[in-house]
Amino acid sequence: IKRQKDFYSGLMFAIVGAGFAIGATNYNLGDAARMGPGYFPLLLGCILSAMGLIVAALSLRSSAEPNKVGAIAWKPLVLVISANLVFGILLGGMPTLNLPAMGLVVAIYALVVVAAMAGPHFSLKSALVLATVLAVGSYLTFIVGLSLQFQVWPTFITG
Repeated sequence: IKRQKDFYSGLMFAIVGAGFAIGATNYNLGDAARMGPGYFPLLLGCILSAMGLIVAALSLRSSAEPNKVGAIAWKPLVLVISANLVFGILLGGMPTLNLPAMGLVVAIYALVVVAAMAGPHFSLKSALVLATVLAVGSYLTFIVGLSLQFQVWPTFITG
């Protein structure tokens, strides 16, 4: 393997794409004229797998500059995954733990602040500005523009 980063990232994309393609077969596929709910995920999974295999195969060719895989950056990995988990928990709540849904706005603020701590230079002020922009944009897009019905504010505020 001449370029380790390319090989392992291509392999990861191929595996994720294959997983989505296999998962899509549990749904009705339909055909190109009448696509079922599994058609598009199957197609995207196959394309992602093919592209991943191409990247992995090209990494086996010689390269003037080999790129080795370095150490795993645990702090960003844990914080980004945790940010997504916190977002999901705050958005929907956890009835088993008696935690009410906190709504879209609080979930977005928590997501952005926790994910921003994964970067090399954390600034609470810039994280809050970004969270505000994302919260307003999400509200305008999903609630106003698409008329989706889900909780925006915590239940203790809305009643």
